[in-house]
Amino acid sequence: MALQGRQRTTNLLHHSDQGSQYTSAAYRSSLVDAHIQASMSRVGNCYDNAVAESFFGTLKSECVTCQFPSHALARTTIFEYIEVWYNRQRLHSALGYLSPVEFEQNPRH
Repeated sequence: MALQGRQRTTNLLHHSDQGSQYTSAAYRSSLVDAHIQASMSRVGNCYDNAVAESFFGTLKSECVTCQFPSHALARTTIFEYIEVWYNRQRLHSALGYLSPVEFEQNPRH
Protein backbone atom coordinates (compact mmCIF):
# COMPACT_ATOMS: atom_id res chain seq x y z
CA MET A 1 0.00 0.00 0.00
CA ALA A 2 2.83 2.39 0.77
CA LEU A 3 4.34 1.87 -2.66
CA GLN A 4 1.00 2.33 -4.41
CA GLY A 5 -0.24 5.32 -2.43
CA ARG A 6 2.90 7.42 -2.10
CA GLN A 7 5.22 9.17 -4.48
CA ARG A 8 8.06 6.81 -5.31
CA THR A 9 11.49 7.80 -4.03
CA THR A 10 14.91 6.21 -4.26
CA ASN A 11 16.93 4.58 -1.51
CA LEU A 12 14.00 3.00 0.32
CA LEU A 13 14.72 1.08 3.50
CA HIS A 14 12.33 -1.40 5.15
CA HIS A 15 12.85 -1.85 8.90
CA SER A 16 11.56 -4.97 10.62
CA ASP A 17 12.28 -7.51 13.28
CA GLN A 18 13.22 -11.09 12.41
CA GLY A 19 9.66 -12.39 12.39
CA SER A 20 8.97 -15.25 10.01
CA GLN A 21 6.78 -13.06 7.80
CA TYR A 22 9.76 -10.73 7.16
CA THR A 23 12.36 -13.46 6.68
CA SER A 24 10.32 -15.54 4.23
CA ALA A 25 11.73 -15.92 0.74
CA ALA A 26 8.55 -14.50 -0.83
CA TYR A 27 8.61 -11.35 1.29
CA ARG A 28 12.33 -10.74 0.80
CA SER A 29 11.90 -11.32 -2.94
CA SER A 30 9.14 -8.68 -3.06
CA LEU A 31 11.51 -6.18 -1.42
CA VAL A 32 14.22 -6.96 -3.98
CA ASP A 33 11.71 -6.60 -6.84
CA ALA A 34 10.68 -3.17 -5.49
CA HIS A 35 14.34 -2.11 -5.04
CA ILE A 36 13.93 -1.78 -1.28
CA GLN A 37 16.80 -2.55 1.08
CA ALA A 38 15.88 -4.70 4.09
CA SER A 39 17.03 -3.75 7.59
CA MET A 40 16.48 -6.23 10.40
CA SER A 41 17.14 -5.98 14.07
CA ARG A 42 19.32 -8.49 15.81
CA VAL A 43 17.47 -11.15 17.76
CA GLY A 44 16.18 -9.68 21.02
CA ASN A 45 17.49 -6.18 20.29
CA CYS A 46 14.60 -3.77 19.78
CA TYR A 47 16.97 -0.79 19.66
CA ASP A 48 18.24 -1.79 16.20
CA ASN A 49 14.95 -0.65 14.70
CA ALA A 50 13.90 1.97 17.22
CA VAL A 51 11.77 3.88 14.70
CA ALA A 52 9.76 0.79 13.73
CA GLU A 53 9.48 -0.32 17.36
CA SER A 54 8.28 3.17 18.33
CA PHE A 55 5.61 3.10 15.62
CA PHE A 56 4.26 -0.28 16.70
CA GLY A 57 4.31 0.80 20.35
CA THR A 58 2.29 3.89 19.41
CA LEU A 59 -0.10 1.83 17.29
CA LYS A 60 -0.71 -0.56 20.18
CA SER A 61 -1.20 2.17 22.77
CA GLU A 62 -3.34 4.52 20.64
CA CYS A 63 -5.29 2.17 18.37
CA VAL A 64 -5.14 -1.50 19.29
CA THR A 65 -6.25 -1.28 22.89
CA CYS A 66 -8.43 -4.41 22.92
CA GLN A 67 -9.04 -7.57 20.92
CA PHE A 68 -11.09 -6.94 17.78
CA PRO A 69 -14.23 -9.05 17.29
CA SER A 70 -13.34 -9.67 13.63
CA HIS A 71 -10.41 -9.52 11.24
CA ALA A 72 -12.35 -7.10 9.01
CA LEU A 73 -12.92 -4.64 11.88
CA ALA A 74 -9.25 -4.86 12.90
CA ARG A 75 -8.14 -4.19 9.34
CA THR A 76 -10.49 -1.22 8.89
CA THR A 77 -9.66 0.32 12.26
CA ILE A 78 -5.90 0.01 11.79
CA PHE A 79 -6.09 1.31 8.21
CA GLU A 80 -8.07 4.38 9.33
CA TYR A 81 -5.66 4.99 12.21
CA ILE A 82 -2.60 4.90 9.94
CA GLU A 83 -3.97 6.60 6.82
CA VAL A 84 -6.33 9.18 8.36
CA TRP A 85 -4.82 9.96 11.75
CA TYR A 86 -1.17 8.90 12.00
CA ASN A 87 0.06 10.02 8.55
CA ARG A 88 -2.12 13.09 8.03
CA GLN A 89 -3.01 14.61 11.40
CA ARG A 90 -0.83 13.29 14.24
CA LEU A 91 2.14 15.55 14.95
CA HIS A 92 5.53 13.85 15.35
CA SER A 93 8.30 15.36 17.45
CA ALA A 94 10.97 13.71 15.27
CA LEU A 95 9.53 15.60 12.26
CA GLY A 96 9.54 19.03 13.89
CA TYR A 97 5.94 18.60 15.07
CA LEU A 98 4.58 18.06 11.57
CA SER A 99 2.54 15.11 10.34
CA PRO A 100 4.39 12.72 8.00
CA VAL A 101 2.40 14.04 5.02
CA GLU A 102 3.23 17.66 5.89
CA PHE A 103 6.89 16.73 6.37
CA GLU A 104 7.11 15.00 2.98
CA GLN A 105 5.37 17.90 1.22
CA ASN A 106 7.75 20.44 2.71
CA PRO A 107 10.47 21.06 0.07
CA ARG A 108 13.07 21.83 2.76
CA HIS A 109 13.16 18.16 3.83
